[in-house]
Amino acid sequence: MKSHHILLASALAAASFGCSSNTTEGTASTTEAVATDSLQQKLDTYTTVRLTSDLSKLGEKEKQMLPLLIEASDIMNKLFWYEAYGKSDSLLATLDSEAAKQYTKINYGPWDRLNNNEPFIPGVGPKPEGANFYPENMTKEEFEQASLTDKASQYTFLRRDENGKLVTVPYHVQFKEEVQRAADLLRQAAGLAEDPGLKKYLNLRAEALLTDNYQPSDLAWMDMKNNRLDIVIGPIETYEDKLFGYKAAHEAYVLVKDMEWSERLSKYAAFLPELQRGLPVAAKYKKETPGTDSDLNAYDVVYYAGDSNAGSKTIAINLPNDEEVQLKRGTRRLQLKNAMKAKFDKIMEPIAEELIVEDQQQYVTFDAFFANTMFHEVAHGLGIKNTVNNKGTVREALKEHASALEEGKADILGLYMITQLNEKGELEGDLKEYYTTFLAGIFRSVRFGAASAHGKANMVRFNFFKENGAFERDEQTGKYRVNYQKMREAMNKLSEKILTLQGEGDYAGVGTLLNEQGQISPQLQADLDRLSEANIPVDIVFEQGTDVLGLSK
Repeated sequence: MKSHHILLASALAAASFGCSSNTTEGTASTTEAVATDSLQQKLDTYTTVRLTSDLSKLGEKEKQMLPLLIEASDIMNKLFWYEAYGKSDSLLATLDSEAAKQYTKINYGPWDRLNNNEPFIPGVGPKPEGANFYPENMTKEEFEQASLTDKASQYTFLRRDENGKLVTVPYHVQFKEEVQRAADLLRQAAGLAEDPGLKKYLNLRAEALLTDNYQPSDLAWMDMKNNRLDIVIGPIETYEDKLFGYKAAHEAYVLVKDMEWSERLSKYAAFLPELQRGLPVAAKYKKETPGTDSDLNAYDVVYYAGDSNAGSKTIAINLPNDEEVQLKRGTRRLQLKNAMKAKFDKIMEPIAEELIVEDQQQYVTFDAFFANTMFHEVAHGLGIKNTVNNKGTVREALKEHASALEEGKADILGLYMITQLNEKGELEGDLKEYYTTFLAGIFRSVRFGAASAHGKANMVRFNFFKENGAFERDEQTGKYRVNYQKMREAMNKLSEKILTLQGEGDYAGVGTLLNEQGQISPQLQADLDRLSEANIPVDIVFEQGTDVLGLSK
């Protein structure tokens, strides 16, 4: 646990709610009420959704597996707490207000993930860029100079030994007891699995948690085709590490496949090579051939844990992240249909009524929202994974900027794919629906703030579109109108820019783009504030677990 957290634990009760010795009782109670009201307002930016699914098509053994998978997933909450902050107990025990405790749990720490990681507990300093993956007093230069072979591994912590020297600690060592328990639960579930692909994956994933060697289980996960249950579990995304973007954070999703929707989506992966060849960029930036083993499937998610459950909730997944697996086998794209529908109904439609001109509101549809989200995930497979100038992989060359630019790429190339497939007659619907819903989707996503990789990507795209006339704002109504032709032109122009930056591994250029374009302007902030004034939720939190599903442990 970091030193400032220890100091924080002893000081928070007084600092948070005005209870220091020189404060009068009346002032203390007033301060406490203000703090509680403020945090209650923050809690109200989330709306609650029950995570359920139709389990009637599952077999008895599959129903027995679900509680085991949920219990294993719940362990990821504890691991992510440590990675994001330190030990949760030392923080939560100091908080007197139930609102403070609940909002801290939603954020896995005292920093507001929907507000650029600003501290919401008085007395808390800024969130360390490296979260709890590195010593807080470690500089980038010290890291670069350390001769530790696994320092950039996705699965090691950097710590100091008794002499203050940097050392690495593998995840499976730091979390020995927890990963052993999670592995045991996955193996119990594997014992019940009747689908051979799922059985193999669960056993290999259990082994991966114990060794930090994830590639065999990633390959096994790619092989699964007919399983109705699924689980994504382990250290996966590197967004939490804003110092280098190296360290993966623990998370989990427990999933029930929607077999009918999945059948409808399965055809699109075959178009990837053709779409890659048509990308609006010079040939050297699209010379790689994307894998076509990629799966597109729709799921109901019945449990979120760890990184995926922190702040804004993921509604689609594109994995594995391992570039070797991607180039050999492609990826799987999982659309979380029930969570997506909840966000559309409770958030997207009200946003469109507030910010999209009246005669274009008809073009904001769930089918377009689903497609835009789905093709974002598919588009991760397009473009380039390795730089053209021997700087290694794009991820290595762009370091902490890699995630934000990759998300920006997926957003814009997703819209490119929709445009191409629609014109080929392979995707139904009016392009106006996809483009208008895309703009409404930016307003929804940018409310998460510009601190996350997705947030920066959203702002770069919004500002680029604005500069290129892809939409206009009506000064009288404060509503936005899409210019469909100019949005298409801006889409191609931004696609070229991002793919070139990635292919060149242009770290400085990406930094400039994110710094200059990744900001929320006062005008946009004022429009976003209108959404809050209209009590439109920013995101969702879940009632979830075995009880909600009507299952017993």
